[in-house]
Amino acid sequence: MKKTVSLCMIVKNEEKTLARCLDSVVGKVEEIIIVDTGSEDNTIEIAKRYTSNIYSFQWTGSFAEARNFSIRQSSCDYILVMDADEYLDEDSDIHKVCVTGFDYYVLKIKNYLSFDQTFIHYNVRLFVNNENLYFENQLHEHLNIFDERFKFVGNDVDLLLHHTGYSNETIEEKDKLQRNLPIMIREVEENPNGFNLFNMGKLYLSLGQYHKAVNYFKKAYPLSKSTLYLPDLLTLFASTLGKLNRYEDGLSVINEAVRLYSEDSEMSYTQGQLFMEAGYLKDAELSFRKCLLMGDQGQGAMVYEGSGGYKARFMLAEVYERQRKLAESYELVIKVLEEKKTHIPALTKYFEIVSKANIPADDVYQNLELIYNVENINDLRNLIDTLYELRHPLLNEYIAKYKLQTQPYICAVASQYNKKYELARIQWSNISQLPDEVGGDLLLLAIILQDLSLFHRVRPLLNVSKKESETIVNLINREDNSTIRLTSHVEKLLFEVSRHLVILQEFDVFQVVLEFLYRGSVETKYNLCFFLAEYSFVEVAIDMLIKLYDEQPYNIKTITLLGDLCLHSGYIEDAHLFYSKLMDLKPDYNTYERCYDCYKKQGDIKAMNILKNEIKRKFPLVSWVDAS
Repeated sequence: MKKTVSLCMIVKNEEKTLARCLDSVVGKVEEIIIVDTGSEDNTIEIAKRYTSNIYSFQWTGSFAEARNFSIRQSSCDYILVMDADEYLDEDSDIHKVCVTGFDYYVLKIKNYLSFDQTFIHYNVRLFVNNENLYFENQLHEHLNIFDERFKFVGNDVDLLLHHTGYSNETIEEKDKLQRNLPIMIREVEENPNGFNLFNMGKLYLSLGQYHKAVNYFKKAYPLSKSTLYLPDLLTLFASTLGKLNRYEDGLSVINEAVRLYSEDSEMSYTQGQLFMEAGYLKDAELSFRKCLLMGDQGQGAMVYEGSGGYKARFMLAEVYERQRKLAESYELVIKVLEEKKTHIPALTKYFEIVSKANIPADDVYQNLELIYNVENINDLRNLIDTLYELRHPLLNEYIAKYKLQTQPYICAVASQYNKKYELARIQWSNISQLPDEVGGDLLLLAIILQDLSLFHRVRPLLNVSKKESETIVNLINREDNSTIRLTSHVEKLLFEVSRHLVILQEFDVFQVVLEFLYRGSVETKYNLCFFLAEYSFVEVAIDMLIKLYDEQPYNIKTITLLGDLCLHSGYIEDAHLFYSKLMDLKPDYNTYERCYDCYKKQGDIKAMNILKNEIKRKFPLVSWVDAS
């Protein structure tokens, strides 16, 4: 026998999405009930086009009370609950589900984020019209399906809701989060169960108050055993510990959780992130590879898109890049773009890798045409925004190709990084008001062209003192720098200039800037060496590092980078020398992993096994030693 269904909604100021929601259920429910909690827009007028069952409800601060008022108005056999920013999938057959006669049904909800990302969670949204079934909780309201007095029986069904309320605009509404905070605090005080404590932790996490979030996750854990949300709780608990740089604590939580929930891709993905942030690169690689083997799947209430696919693949590319395996990283990034070209970090990483490999812009352009097909305005916007942020030479190419009418300063940037310096100078001169973000661009051009007028024009944007200005003028004029003393601010400005000079292959000018920077701090010199090594100037970086090492033979960062570059370049004995010294100065896990790799390159099996046993004894969180 066919069962009747009521759609019951609570709304407030939903004029932007309500019609789409109601259109999706026309012909699929027998009754629509709208409970308005104080709309000041056209919500009620829109609702009247679909139903006459419209009620006003004085907001009490409790979502459960509003929900319960709405379901009490139903006259049908079953009740479907939706929010205005959701819509029912067109293939969903509600009546076919209801004839099975369960008390409640768990629906799949697909949530849409910015940049074409999604995640899926499961929730009870369809249930029998029964006075003993009602909502609890003031903020994160849910049905009392676990009330042991009534022995309700439910089922998972293939009904799909689409939810579009997780865009950046919605997520970034801090005022909404702050509004919810006192409601959630009151709920926890009245009913401090695991679910409420977990949601309190999530709220503090969204507000960036990580210490408070950790405390609530910790309180929620012992009260949440055997619950559907436990895997999500453990994952967020570990991730939040990572945000506090408590990587060892986070790994202790997540490693145990992965043993319990071995088929949860988001959990393994979080484990990989924590391993990576802690410097455990071998274990990070294992975690991300495991994610790719299982695909997107979860054992909790949430399944996140990409944790078993493109996001895990991208993080694996990051691991390989840190290990100086640029070719392997590049191949993975290409696969990410083929799978999810809207993943902006992968598009950015693609351009960074080809720059580091010194691949000519023409070759990059030809390859990009194959892997990144511009199909719509969003594709083009993502590409142009990425090229602009990176100051990539191809920005000029794509502006011309698509005949884009852009801001004058973007055109000037495009010309400048396409090495059309004189044209860029003219374009900059025609801009009456310069945005703050282009200060470094004009400083770079002023140094390349030795143009003091450009510097004087951009000086207010650079926030430099009179003395700092004199230093920069000295550089632009290529004057003697023997008496120059650099401030930390000028060092940062010139480091960015030097970085762009290398990418632009303006090596003569770079040499001039380098002579100035060598009068700066050891930290800046180290950063220059690191950057040069990243962009394939390894021998130059080694030579510069040797000078730094002679000046400060106990500088851990210098010794580490020297060892890494020597190992990468095949200078195994030198690498062994630097790693041995590093072991004396800093015998942490990262050093042990480096020494193991060095022994591996040497083919010293005995030393490798000894070191593996040492790692296993000293670093119990590590798992690769058992897998290799």
